[in-house]
Amino acid sequence: MEANPRSTGRLPAAFLTPGSSSFMDFLADHSPELLPGNRKLPEGIVEAPHGTTIVAATFPGGVVLAGDRRATMGNMIAQRDMQKVFPADEYSAVGIAGSAGLAVEMVKLFQLELEHFEKVEGATLSLEGKANRLSTMIRGNLGMAMQGLAVVPLFAGWDESREQGRIFSYDVTGGRSEEHGFAATGSGSIFARGSMKKLYRSDLSEEQATTLVVQALYDAADDDSATGGPDMARRIFPIVTVITDEGFRRLTEEESSELARSVTERRLEQPEGPRAALL
Repeated sequence: MEANPRSTGRLPAAFLTPGSSSFMDFLADHSPELLPGNRKLPEGIVEAPHGTTIVAATFPGGVVLAGDRRATMGNMIAQRDMQKVFPADEYSAVGIAGSAGLAVEMVKLFQLELEHFEKVEGATLSLEGKANRLSTMIRGNLGMAMQGLAVVPLFAGWDESREQGRIFSYDVTGGRSEEHGFAATGSGSIFARGSMKKLYRSDLSEEQATTLVVQALYDAADDDSATGGPDMARRIFPIVTVITDEGFRRLTEEESSELARSVTERRLEQPEGPRAALL
């Protein structure tokens, strides 16, 4: 009788010789129940913590991706210091809005997907290819999205072939759109996008771009109760990341706190924020 690989402590041959460069395809073939979209849920709409506003902006030499820290459940604050922006690999990052637990799990799978491809193929995916892989993962979650567990991320990174930062947004069906200049997703995205629309310029420096996204998050928090602004008492500040030809970098707590304090202090003088020229 043939020995069971699990009882002998040996991995099945298929696990040692994957036939696909896609970790998601491999998982779907051998353990499909582990994919988020294949989980069984109770009937009806499921109530779960949701992450809110994510913003991004490009500048000559890179792209900035940032997010507030609040997670909500209905009209309650579920978490005040949630991390919503993660590195996808060395030259890209993803910011999550939507069902918090599912979104974090999807990010971890996405990170594994990119790492798996690189190890199997011996090369990294293009930024366009990474954006397409994320689109496929979101599409696989459509069943859960229809029950209220939607994940709507922003993906940003440095495109080595074009030598520029790029931003991609998604809808719940996995539909992908490239955004030019700036973008926002989540419950406060309308207000954040309006803020960036008036302040964005194509010639921003890296420092100006990071200030822009914090201004946008401040405006989103000012009008959207689900978006959290800088919390000086608890020392909770937006997560701000920068991706350039040197790779992914997250601003240190000291840098992000100083940036948030500067914006907040100026808002004491101008509560409505910076003014854009009429013409």
